[in-house]
Amino acid sequence: MTLTLEPFRIAIPDADLADLKTRLAATRWPEQLPGPPWQRGVPVDYLRALAEYWADGFDWRAQEAELNSYPQYRTQIDGQTVHFLHVESPEPHARPLILLHGWPGSVVEFLDIIGPLSDPRAHGLDPAQAFHLVIPSLVGYGFSTPLSGPGWTATRIAAAFTELMAGLGYSRYCVQGGDYGSFIGPVMGSLARDRVIGVHVNAPAFGFMPGRNLPDDEYAALTESERRHVAKGREWGAEKTGYFKVQGTRPQTLSYGLTDSPVGQLAWIVEKFKEWTDGAEELPEDAVPRDRLLANVSVYWFTGTAGSSANLYYETTHNRALPEPSDVPTGVALFAEDAAIRRYAERNHNIVHWSEFDCGGHFAAMETPKLLVDDIRAFFATVT
Repeated sequence: MTLTLEPFRIAIPDADLADLKTRLAATRWPEQLPGPPWQRGVPVDYLRALAEYWADGFDWRAQEAELNSYPQYRTQIDGQTVHFLHVESPEPHARPLILLHGWPGSVVEFLDIIGPLSDPRAHGLDPAQAFHLVIPSLVGYGFSTPLSGPGWTATRIAAAFTELMAGLGYSRYCVQGGDYGSFIGPVMGSLARDRVIGVHVNAPAFGFMPGRNLPDDEYAALTESERRHVAKGREWGAEKTGYFKVQGTRPQTLSYGLTDSPVGQLAWIVEKFKEWTDGAEELPEDAVPRDRLLANVSVYWFTGTAGSSANLYYETTHNRALPEPSDVPTGVALFAEDAAIRRYAERNHNIVHWSEFDCGGHFAAMETPKLLVDDIRAFFATVT
């Protein structure tokens, strides 16, 4: 397959930056509900302070320049615009690796791991494991917009990304993904068994955890560690799935508020950076650098993709057909806030590498980049 690549640079107009600042200043703030902070959602005082920093302290141009320091392109696949970074390693033996984000992530997530993965020699690492990196925006996210139509399921996105890798001339390649990327990555393995060398995931959910109705006898056979993971999953299901229900059923309705109000978009995303990052950290910016967090939110805001990114949840909720599991070697990096369990992952995946860490969380590339880089390198050193 031949792709027509259009070189791309992010260039948010000055007028959009001014509009963001004006909207933030004009925010109509709600009253704080009673109860402990964060129990009913993002605290007003916290969000007001963060919004003030977004307006007057955050430097979008610096983040934009960092993104633009890497080659970027857009192309058409299956009628859809696909945006991606393509960072080639200086190491002649480097292998191709596609990095897949999820929601509420973006290509910003990977800024702190691009260097160590693509140019390990310059970062004091053994150059024996070096990678040419392909980092796409998921369909409907960031600059992979607008949506070309309905039906952009995780499977269809996986198929588009296998075409992307083939079109770039990569006949054999590695796959890594977190959140939705941990769903899309293994599907790429099932669609392109002869091309995918291995799949590494973090923040896994679909296909890595027991279902809702775990039989009592099965629960009794679990280890204490596994039961803690089950408890995390149940607590998430009981208290933290509101976003999933809304995005999975009415993404269009949600989009009006988030596309019109930057504080609404900020709150919708920053809540996840509180709930899904390392629970030992008091605030989201204690786990993830504040400027990285706001750069990620800014991508959603400037591209107006609240609705189109949420649409992936609608597609998932209404179309559950998946390819057959593959025997592609799979590695898992499980951080402190993750809830996957190996025995359930092995039902759907060929698990050959499993690491568990006592720190970090859902956004590993931003929270614990060194641990993630080391685990990616360790896993792919074992597969050929």
